[in-house]
Formats: sequence, C-alpha cells, structure tokens
Amino acid sequence: MNKKILYGGDTSLSTAASYLAGVLTYRGLDFDYLASDQPIRPALSGSKYGLYIISDYPVNNWREEDFDLVIGSVKAGAGLLMIGGWESFHGLAGEYHASPLAEALPVEMSSQDDRVNSSQPWIIEQCTSHFIVEGLPFQRNPSYVGGFNRIKKKENATEVLRLRRLVISATPDTSIEFATGESDALLVVGSYGAGRTAAFASDVAPHWVGGFVDWGNQRISTQAEGAEEVEVGSDYAGFFSRLVEWTLG
Repeated sequence: MNKKILYGGDTSLSTAASYLAGVLTYRGLDFDYLASDQPIRPALSGSKYGLYIISDYPVNNWREEDFDLVIGSVKAGAGLLMIGGWESFHGLAGEYHASPLAEALPVEMSSQDDRVNSSQPWIIEQCTSHFIVEGLPFQRNPSYVGGFNRIKKKENATEVLRLRRLVISATPDTSIEFATGESDALLVVGSYGAGRTAAFASDVAPHWVGGFVDWGNQRISTQAEGAEEVEVGSDYAGFFSRLVEWTLG
C-alpha cells in the first residue's frame, strides 16, 4: 500500500502548518505539503497518495476533476482526513459541504458558518475505545480546545471524541463556580469504499487547539524540512500521530 501523505493547508510551513508537519516528521511519516495558496492539481498529477489531509485548505484550490481523482483514490483504499479551521468543513470560507468530499467524509456539514469560538474551554471526552485514542489519558487527564467547526456524525460512522463546554462563572460574593454545558462532536471516523475517513473538528495549531497543544507530561521539539521548529506535548503528538496512522491504514 502507498504510505505517502499529501497534506494541504494551515497557511504555510513557516506558520500554522509547522505543527502537523512537525508531528509527521517526528513519526517518520513521508509527506508532500501544499500551502494554502497553492492549487492541488500539480500534486495530484505527479504522485499517488495513501492519505489526503485537508486542514484549512481553501475549496477554491480544487477543480471538479481534482475532487473526482481524490474520491476515486479513497474508494480504492486511500485515506481522507479533514481537520478543522476557518477554511475547513463550512467554516468562514471552506464551503466543503457543497463539494464531492461531503459524500466521502463521515460527518454531515452545515450549509452556513459552523465556527464556534469560545473564550472558555471545551473539554475533550472519550466516547469509545479506538486505536487512535488507545493508551492516551483522555479519561484520567482530559485536555481542552478553544474552538471548532460544528459537525454531526453520519449514521454509520463512529464518534470517538466529543467536546463538553465548561461554564465558568462568578457568584455575587466573587467566588468561582464551574459547570458543564452543551456538547458537540470532535472526532468522527468512518469509511468510504475501501478507504478510511476521519473528521477532527478543531484545529491542529493555535489558536483553536488551545491547551491541547501542550497535552502530555513530556515536551517534544520537532521540525519539518522548511518549517519552523515547534515544541508540543507528548500526548498531543501521540494523538495526531495515531490519527494520521489509522486513517492512512
């Protein structure tokens, strides 16, 4: 099976893309990168990939035949992973809900702005056992994010992680109270043809990723070729490594 990855989006390797690119490099995963201002067509013309990662990558970088090629590849066994952001799912300018990727992804997307920006944390809750979360301390030491795209799992998909809003308020006597509120899907996985698919509703890089980027007892410094060096938490790196490896198959 082809194990090469095409990763498109998150602006550039000198900015937000340095995080996921750093994790891929740390895990020894082979990938080609497309900045958010680059069309996807040249990459599709030159190589075949085992996984397509779309993360804050504008929908107008695609032509109809590009979607057809990727969808056909996923049906034949390649993986497809979408990570959240202002140009993912619907977002502010993503509008993937009207693209052929909507059929392949394991979630239903909104036809209008789906962004949730929060000044208070959304706690990550594990919903079920899965390879992606195996061995990670979601249940005993949960982390949080600060924003996400609102998505809904399809009928035959599996929701692995969910978000729960933490409500922090002050009482008249100035003491602080904590309560939990509404919840939304964070990680949903599924399949399309012979390929594995996944949707992660938050971002992989600041600002939406919040404290999740520092999750873990150890610090990992990593740097992809041509990218800025980043320092992240060991469990953050473990989670995104497993997410990519599972979807890659």
